[in-house]
Amino acid sequence: MEEDRFRDEMARAGATSISAWANGPRDAYAPHSHPYRKVLCCLDGSIVFHLDDRDVSLEPGGRVVIEPGARHSAAVGPEGVRCAEAHFA
Repeated sequence: MEEDRFRDEMARAGATSISAWANGPRDAYAPHSHPYRKVLCCLDGSIVFHLDDRDVSLEPGGRVVIEPGARHSAAVGPEGVRCAEAHFA
């Protein structure tokens, strides 16, 4: 299962936390930032992350790395989304 592989890989890489979450169709996240590095993996559905310099569209198996302090927003696709994410200090 993709989530188990992601969790194992991120734990080996030293993630300080690993979690999974889901959103319904067309949900959105307003622009924000985090003080830690974040690696996200799309498990089901789709989501688009809007970063300052690019948009990253994720479908199952796709990943994005968001560096500390990087402002980003996101828009969930029409089927909803389920993602796993890891945080690094």
